[in-house]
Amino acid sequence: MKRSITKDQIKATVEEAYNECKGIEGGVNAHYIPYLANVDSNLFGISVTLPTGETFGFGDTEYRFGIESVSKVPTAILAMRQLGPQAVLKQIGADATGLPFNSIFAILLENDHPSTPLVNAGAISACSMITPKGDADSKWKAITDNITDMCGSAPLLIDELYKSESETNFNNRAIAWLLKNYNRIYDDVAMSLDLYTRQCSLGITTSQLAVMAATIASGGYNPLTKRQIFDKDISAKVTSLIATVGFYEHTGDWLYTSGIPAKSGVGGGVLGVLPGKLGIAAFAPPLDDAGNSVKAQAAVKSVISRLGLGIFESDEVEIV
Repeated sequence: MKRSITKDQIKATVEEAYNECKGIEGGVNAHYIPYLANVDSNLFGISVTLPTGETFGFGDTEYRFGIESVSKVPTAILAMRQLGPQAVLKQIGADATGLPFNSIFAILLENDHPSTPLVNAGAISACSMITPKGDADSKWKAITDNITDMCGSAPLLIDELYKSESETNFNNRAIAWLLKNYNRIYDDVAMSLDLYTRQCSLGITTSQLAVMAATIASGGYNPLTKRQIFDKDISAKVTSLIATVGFYEHTGDWLYTSGIPAKSGVGGGVLGVLPGKLGIAAFAPPLDDAGNSVKAQAAVKSVISRLGLGIFESDEVEIV
């Protein structure tokens, strides 16, 4: 069946979802990173960006929060832009682990493979792949320029978060050296780990994340800046990664109940990609036991459910 949804309907639905979910309780801030533990747990925002560039946002959509693991998405895209999707598949992989995002055991189970660039091991490996090799400053510029391209505006490093992350990333240090042992780090180990830690410490807004999501949903075309940022085939590849591992060990439950590929971060952000339709982002700090924002999940689900826009829906939907 073919049906149409108006932009006014989408805006009204986003507002309804915000009002419906703002009172939700439950979850706790990421307590193992001191900076995140102290973020106001009442903050909440939701934003949608359409392929036309129009954005509808409600709540704390301009608050800069730690991007954390959502940063794995643009860096995976950057590695594909620089080296091609096949290189990422060969050197990292594309399999979901079914285990926590920071699992060391997953590396051993995968026979020395990082599995996917959307878990910690694969993301550290992806940072090591970014060119030019051996040049931390140029690599960092490439990472942040890529995020700026996708968002249409620049992220800002949260120095206090970066310090907090660097002082507590013991598990990631173990991951990095284990990967080095298996020849899955492709540059200096300490540099690669630091780049990953820094990118996770970038401050991003819900509005920016919605534009990033819309850029992926639009085949690499940024609807805000009207620029083609990366090839269309990369968009399809990264969306498949998001769909299979975006919520870590809860990914199957998430996709089953929401119908939208989405990537979470322990800073409280969620980025959702509905190919050809829209990008959506939500933010609220309290997390469930897998590290996914309780309130942001509920808000994204509410929007997609109310609009009937899940990727597995049989209706052909046009936004007018």
